[in-house]
Amino acid sequence: MIATSPTSGLQRVLENERPRLLRFLAARGAGDDAEDVLQDLWHKLAGAEARPVADPVSYLFRAAENVLRDRQRAAISRGRRQHEWQDLAAGDSAPEGERVLIARERLREAEATLLALGPRVDQVFRRYRLEGHGQAAIARDMGISLSSVEKDLQKAYRAIAELKGKFDAE
Repeated sequence: MIATSPTSGLQRVLENERPRLLRFLAARGAGDDAEDVLQDLWHKLAGAEARPVADPVSYLFRAAENVLRDRQRAAISRGRRQHEWQDLAAGDSAPEGERVLIARERLREAEATLLALGPRVDQVFRRYRLEGHGQAAIARDMGISLSSVEKDLQKAYRAIAELKGKFDAE
């Protein structure tokens, strides 16, 4: 763990306690990731503001355990996310052409739903959600109040939410 910047007192303690920290992390299930956890801890210490610590060894053991927990939580989240994506990909049994037709049909229904709310609501929704304009800019450009823009967006969101409920029920 050689750094180009001067090492802090905690980094020196980490260097001295490295073997004990590795054993500590291995006992808590870090396995091959123990070195990576210490490297992450080293970088956190390098980026942190130097301040006095009453018991630096205890502090480092607690910090190492926290880094390990963060990495384990991230791995669990990553695994869940990957599993969900795989389920979505595997669960979609409709042929490609059929999915495209369904998506186009749903888009037409959404456009019709927005138009049914009135041209102003449709225009406000499109400018805000699709073109990325701010609400204040939309209000100014259309000559309406900010409150009107917010209410138009609420109408559009309610209608789209109802339509999504309908699509989900199909």
